[in-house]
Amino acid sequence: MKTIWLAGGCFWGLEAYLRAIPGVVSTRVGYANRSPDAPAEVTYEQVCGGLTGYAETVEATYDPDVISLDDLLFLFFEAIDPTTLDSQGNDHGTQYRSGVFWVDEADRPVIERALAELASRWAKPVVTQGTRLTSFVEAEEYHQSYLDKNPTGYCHISGSLIANVAKKAGLVSQIRSLTPQQYAVTQHEDTERAFDNDYDETFEPGIYVDVVSGQPLFMSSDKYDSGCGWPAFSRPINDALLTRRADYRVAGRPRTEVRASGSDSHLGHVFTDGPDDLGGLRYCINSAALRFVPLAEMERQGYGEFAALIGPR
Repeated sequence: MKTIWLAGGCFWGLEAYLRAIPGVVSTRVGYANRSPDAPAEVTYEQVCGGLTGYAETVEATYDPDVISLDDLLFLFFEAIDPTTLDSQGNDHGTQYRSGVFWVDEADRPVIERALAELASRWAKPVVTQGTRLTSFVEAEEYHQSYLDKNPTGYCHISGSLIANVAKKAGLVSQIRSLTPQQYAVTQHEDTERAFDNDYDETFEPGIYVDVVSGQPLFMSSDKYDSGCGWPAFSRPINDALLTRRADYRVAGRPRTEVRASGSDSHLGHVFTDGPDDLGGLRYCINSAALRFVPLAEMERQGYGEFAALIGPR
């Protein structure tokens, strides 16, 4: 077993998130890397006072035969904002800074490469620390596995992110191979430009699959030109292939977000302004979230069983 120390805001939610990753065998929360003049033993209240230099941190012990440090760090970075200094979510203060702390010197180059890769994916400067662990004090017992004891407790890491991290753990290599736009759309709910994307005007026979997992999602015979500038479909192959969430990110415009059930990748939104003769729905999907497989290629690429579903447009 190996151990790494990860700081990413309030340790309650981060511990729950890390514990949900296959290969993480145990966790405990505590306070890491105090200021030189701070006492070795501290209370939560002292740390929250912001004068000790300690960072709320999760000690994660993991099995490297199940998950590599590289992949574990990738998933950790997915749960935080590495560009915010001394804050995560609604929490602010030096105790909420983000960082990766190591003891084994062999971990250092892995961490430095991971931070460099992270910086390449963000337009803003990354401020997450990467440094040796100099001190760690276990937090009070009531903080350990806090969200198990208090399921409705505050968490800056969303419940859906915790629930779906095991799926992402099996798809890290695919996620890391995405183009910057594919990554921004599927992982950070970005939206590509209307009328300037790969499949807005694609209407040849075939199947549209999740760009991350390859999961079949939509058939070409259910695609239509809605005039919105993005691929529009009247229905998915099966409703179980999608998950739907209320989306309030645009003020005054509540929407229904659509995600791929197999990877939890953001796809787009579904609206009720579609043609009545097609069922009245418009699945407005980002091209960057999809990969199109032409009918002639479906058998070779493992989608032959769906060819019979392609009907006339």
